[in-house]
Amino acid sequence: MPNGALASLRSLGKGLTPALRKIAEYVRENPEQLLYQTVVEVAEASGSSEASVIRFCRDLGFSGFQEFKLALASDLAANPVGLTPQENPRTAPEVLEYVTHHARQALEDTVRMLDLAVVEAVVERILGAKRLEFYGVGASGVTAMDFAYKFLRLGYMAQAYPDPHLAAMSASTLDAQAVAVGISRSGTTIDTVKALELAQQAGATTVAITHRAKSPLARAATFTLTTPVAESPLTGGSVSAKMGQLLLLDLLYTLVGLRHPRSSEHIAKTAAAVADRNY
Repeated sequence: MPNGALASLRSLGKGLTPALRKIAEYVRENPEQLLYQTVVEVAEASGSSEASVIRFCRDLGFSGFQEFKLALASDLAANPVGLTPQENPRTAPEVLEYVTHHARQALEDTVRMLDLAVVEAVVERILGAKRLEFYGVGASGVTAMDFAYKFLRLGYMAQAYPDPHLAAMSASTLDAQAVAVGISRSGTTIDTVKALELAQQAGATTVAITHRAKSPLARAATFTLTTPVAESPLTGGSVSAKMGQLLLLDLLYTLVGLRHPRSSEHIAKTAAAVADRNY
């Protein structure tokens, strides 16, 4: 059973059908009431059909309605609803509470939704790789550069390509000894998807980091790691919108660093290489 019914719900993109969107809105507004309802009652209350409710649950990664309710009950027991900050912050204390809440929510959602078996599989592929490439544009491009920077310190040939033309050309030259990582919050960024598709065609292991498990980017990936983000008018491009990606980055980097036989040596060498740049 997947972890985090509420986290999965928050990670839904905007491309839902009208029927599924009505169900999502109903669940968001009535999570506690839903625990005591049947699939028929939820369908009637949300103005949809029983089949749509079942499909909604399955799209979130659950086997059906009952499994979704069990996960939802677990979420509500750990995090009762109604404990959210001021939704229209104005003063500095209110804004601080608001951004802190959403940053914490993003981290907690990521922890609930991460499939650690997939994380372990990605780490094993990275440990055996001779070349790492990271693709992303805009805010995700910044995360890609952070990935490349960290793995460069471990001695990898690691490169980020925020330029889509360079990304495409480089991806086409990869082979089975390479790992290519595409980062796109929506999973629909054309340049990032294209680069990952080319890397896949070249024989590389491909990894998608996105908040949509069913997206064009995920279809081009050997492994998909989801990093959900709580949607809000103020979170687009903010730190909270990147928290899941950064947590995952640190997790992968730390696991590889602990298991790579020469990680300490490479970290010492790269640190020494720039030591004279400090006063």
